[in-house]
Amino acid sequence: MQQLDAYSDIDAPPEKVWAVVTDFDSFPEWNPFIIKASGELKVGERLHVTLKVPDMKPVSFSPKLLDVEPGRLMRWKGVTGVPGFFDGRHALSVEPLEGGRSRFRTHEDVTGVGLPFLGKVMRRTQQGFEALAAAVKERAERE
Repeated sequence: MQQLDAYSDIDAPPEKVWAVVTDFDSFPEWNPFIIKASGELKVGERLHVTLKVPDMKPVSFSPKLLDVEPGRLMRWKGVTGVPGFFDGRHALSVEPLEGGRSRFRTHEDVTGVGLPFLGKVMRRTQQGFEALAAAVKERAERE
């Protein structure tokens, strides 16, 4: 297993950050990593997601929502190719900080037999996570 993780502390309340993270329609305008997303935020539903990993072609997939805690967390399981080759449990979360601030975190546990061969992809995906965390901060603080 390998973990990818990035976060940003944001000068905005959790409700505002959550609104940014769940406004799928606006992702193409500002989100450098999850460039498209759609679907209902309900456990068991499938989202339709397109990721743009730095220096790679966009990839689309349909992860299944495992957890949804409105205002706080969405977690999904995505499979790339054959199940068990390269699977990820991805979470986007918002937690309150003192002073009306928030922490946005994007985290993924990646497993699969293909993992040892995907070091370059994993490094670039980590860069995408960091770009996402920075973009959520910028968007939430600007609005």
